[in-house]
Amino acid sequence: MHSDAVNFQLNSHLSTLANIHKIYHTLNKLNLTEDGGQDDHQTGSLRSCSSSSCFSKAMPPRKKRRPTAGDDLSAKKSRHDGMYRKHDAARIKAEEEVFSSKRCLEWFYEYAGNDDVIGPEGMEKFCEDIGVEPENIVMLVLAWKLDAQNMGYFTVQEWLKGMTSLQCDTTEKLRNSLDHLRSLLNESTNFKLIYRYAFDFARVSFT
Repeated sequence: MHSDAVNFQLNSHLSTLANIHKIYHTLNKLNLTEDGGQDDHQTGSLRSCSSSSCFSKAMPPRKKRRPTAGDDLSAKKSRHDGMYRKHDAARIKAEEEVFSSKRCLEWFYEYAGNDDVIGPEGMEKFCEDIGVEPENIVMLVLAWKLDAQNMGYFTVQEWLKGMTSLQCDTTEKLRNSLDHLRSLLNESTNFKLIYRYAFDFARVSFT
């Protein structure tokens, strides 16, 4: 009787263990065991660590790259190029300010064309470019400075000699000199010379 009771309890325990094993085996397949949960928890942690913030915490701060010899050469070259451009611009500006006979002749032939004389048509364009009317008194003063022998005409020799004395080899420079030319009439000596020059022109025209 006693052995039967022991056998019943043993069989009962074995049956319970078998059922527990089946349940555990089933849960393990479904990844619902405690280990599986831990694995999922660890996987979730890894997924959450895929963000840049997690890596930024895990990775050490990047060290600043020290400048190399090549960087120093590039910086020096850049400074040298900047200085050269400034120097070159200053040189070009200085050359433009200095009177140039070549530039003066090129300016002359803009109005003379293929001739060595600026005639009425070229003179009209010339007056338009410098911003004065042909009958303006400043044109008489300019003709006097160029020592023009015929009113309304400038020869290449007269142009080059007169513009050299005025240091004008461009339209802009002559525009800037117009006030100076007008001011010559305020000096009594120059006024007499210009008056005599105009009188001789008038006398020749009526003879």
